[in-house]
Amino acid sequence: MQTDIVEQVEPAVVNIQRLLGKIDRLRLPAASRRDVESILVRQVSRELDRALPWQAGHATRTAAVAMLIGEALALDAAALHHLKLAALLHDIGMLMLPEQNRQATQPLDPASYVAIQQHPRLGANLLAPFTFLREASVLIAHHHEWWDGSGYPYGIRGEFIPLGARILAVVDAFEAIQIPGAWDRSMRDRVALRILRVASGTQFDPYLVGILADTYDVRHCATF
Repeated sequence: MQTDIVEQVEPAVVNIQRLLGKIDRLRLPAASRRDVESILVRQVSRELDRALPWQAGHATRTAAVAMLIGEALALDAAALHHLKLAALLHDIGMLMLPEQNRQATQPLDPASYVAIQQHPRLGANLLAPFTFLREASVLIAHHHEWWDGSGYPYGIRGEFIPLGARILAVVDAFEAIQIPGAWDRSMRDRVALRILRVASGTQFDPYLVGILADTYDVRHCATF
């Protein structure tokens, strides 16, 4: 797929690249570097919220729930850190798409759907040059792969998909699902978890769906 030069696609990308470059050039003690990176990348995610206002807050919520799953899996500190950064930036590739694809409110035509499928790869390519985001960029590249191999952009399957990317896939969907008529967050979450269970074993890693149901909030999972 041919894409426009970054400056022609979305001026916000240039500003985000500048901010990430400053973070990448920081020289900090190892003990404090992760904390500083997390704080500053949260600020970068606010730039994404401004550029994609219809999903403002999605990245922050995705990161919070991803951390719950990562901690339940006893991931080490480095893996948790990379997962958090990936969650905060996972949709950055959307900024590389034409505006009509980023803001589509109607069902996508085939060409637009193909374009949307490139956003994980585009986001990963954008972030990979920054040393501190290389691990996160891999997770972003694969966060729309499916457990059964029918996802995108590379069509890999099962445990060939990096664990962090499988976590992102579950949590991204969980946070993005819209439930018409759900009058509070608890109701929305219960229905969203049911939808994830239906897609467990095809779209999502079934073990991770179970971990989400067990760890996110006992009250939300009481009916499962």
